[in-house]
Amino acid sequence: MGIPELTRDGPSKVFLLCNEAIVRGAIEADVKVIAAYPGSPTSEILDSFSSVASNFDCRMEISSNEKVALETCAGASMAGMRSITSMKSVGLNVASDSFFSLSYTGVKGGMVMVVADDPHAHSSQTEQDGRPYASSAYIPMLSPSDPDEAYRMTKAAFGISEKYGVPVMLHTSTRVNHQSGMVQTGRLTRTPFRKLNWDHPPGRFVTVADSARKFKAELLERTKKIEEDFAASEFNLISDKDSDIGVVASGAGYNYAFDAIDILNIQPALLKLGTTYPMPKKLIADFVSDLSTLVVVEELSPYMETPITAIAKDANPDLKIFGKASGHLSETLEYNPNIVAEAFAKILGLKLPVDYDKISRRAKELKRGLPDRWPTFCAGCPHRATLHALLQAMKGQKHVLATDIGCYSMSFMPPTEYGDTLLSMGACMGVAAGLQYAINEKVIAMIGDSTFYHAGLPGLVNAVHHGDDLTLIILDNEVTAMTGQQPNPGSDVTAGQRPAKRLVLEDVLKGLGIDDLTVVDPYDVKDAAARMKEALSRKGPNVIVSRRACALYSDRNKRRRGEAIVSNAVNEDVCKMPYMCVREFNCPAISIDDERRKARISEELCDGCGVCGRICPFGSIQQKNGGSS
Repeated sequence: MGIPELTRDGPSKVFLLCNEAIVRGAIEADVKVIAAYPGSPTSEILDSFSSVASNFDCRMEISSNEKVALETCAGASMAGMRSITSMKSVGLNVASDSFFSLSYTGVKGGMVMVVADDPHAHSSQTEQDGRPYASSAYIPMLSPSDPDEAYRMTKAAFGISEKYGVPVMLHTSTRVNHQSGMVQTGRLTRTPFRKLNWDHPPGRFVTVADSARKFKAELLERTKKIEEDFAASEFNLISDKDSDIGVVASGAGYNYAFDAIDILNIQPALLKLGTTYPMPKKLIADFVSDLSTLVVVEELSPYMETPITAIAKDANPDLKIFGKASGHLSETLEYNPNIVAEAFAKILGLKLPVDYDKISRRAKELKRGLPDRWPTFCAGCPHRATLHALLQAMKGQKHVLATDIGCYSMSFMPPTEYGDTLLSMGACMGVAAGLQYAINEKVIAMIGDSTFYHAGLPGLVNAVHHGDDLTLIILDNEVTAMTGQQPNPGSDVTAGQRPAKRLVLEDVLKGLGIDDLTVVDPYDVKDAAARMKEALSRKGPNVIVSRRACALYSDRNKRRRGEAIVSNAVNEDVCKMPYMCVREFNCPAISIDDERRKARISEELCDGCGVCGRICPFGSIQQKNGGSS
């Protein structure tokens, strides 16, 4: 993928990531306002828009959090412009307050929300199912299974939104977002960006008291009409197989079911649901009416299975339904074709053509004896140095560390195994406030700069106001690193590298009433440890800012400027093999030479940060050019 595939005019077939296909669909739909906060598995939507925004007459921002992004799009669409936002399902938790109210007030211009689940919790703190949000808020929802369908659904969603005056949710999941395929694109019929006149009467989008009750009645009628439309939607497909066995699936579940059917060489009737709220009840009732057996394939909660079971009690009381309630498919982790094929085989009494259990047992045998490979910080990551300095500063002192969402979330994993709590974005502050009331140990909270601006500000306001005895450590690495080095309010650019007002973190902290503020450089690890120890000995609330750019972001900028990245090397004549660089620092660029048992540094991986050289008691690590680390 590149900018040409997203910006080329005229019908053509292109190979796109699903997230990129969504972007292309929105561009063709003449979207005018884009606002989002990065979060895997949707980050490529924001990144792709950012890379092409300057090619189109539109406005884009990387918002401070998902709630602000949703409200930014809501304001534009209330005025009559088309807008789009994207977030992961746990991001919708942050935006949910306005999300529910927006269903009441509605919009004028088309508004699309991409909300992605993360089965298996690949990059999320939970396996949350975002689909019930749509039904709870009476927000129509479409669920694509592949890039071409995501592209077409995105375009259609804007029309549905404007027809009914309501935002439309495009529900995806990790295996859909990160799937690639051929997409048949259309023409780019863009119009100039022009500000609109506000043509609504006072109170049009105010939901309170009597207006809220009126809005509720209207949205119920709206939902009935949408359900009638969805019954004939092109996104609901029924196979023409003549069978009394049926399968209902949507999203990634459809892909798994399709492959499982092929593996078993069976021909059940197959209903692919693309409109997942409001569910087309009549279509489902007609589909199940003459079946003897039905299997519902969906990841996470029985979101579809429960209402389908209720529909079947009237449409076909004798129908045997299999899925999560029957125990054949799990509510946890993500599926694959093998899992679904095994479930089909058990339900239908068939023999699998492949012994997947045998393959799994063999795989476990082959893995036996191999060391666990935990996720780790990148070579040169300033968070590794900060954690090392903090551990040195607190050596021998009992304390509790409330951590947060970001790369530093890995601190609790081996070999560091450091960190006591982690709930959600910004939660470290509230948790730390409760801990300082309840425990004798020193209480420390740790948060990244982007997460601090996203959801940490209210917690710090609370701590300052109540005089909480806690220390907050803010890891300031200039960007939102975990999701791909996107800018945040502490950066001097925003989407598309457009200049932006950079917030000075120290000014923000002082403005919030923080008088005790310490700024350290984690690469100067000994000085950082000493100054942290001093700050941590004082009564809170106080803040330590550990400032050093994300290593990947810094290296990328160095390469753009043509600067060399000079790696470190071990002087084997000086090395006395204390292995502190491996045992205590654990940089992935450092390993042990099999023959001489000395530490060695990979030139390809080393960032040249020099921290390992500063913690080596014998000074055996130096820069390749002979300089000091």
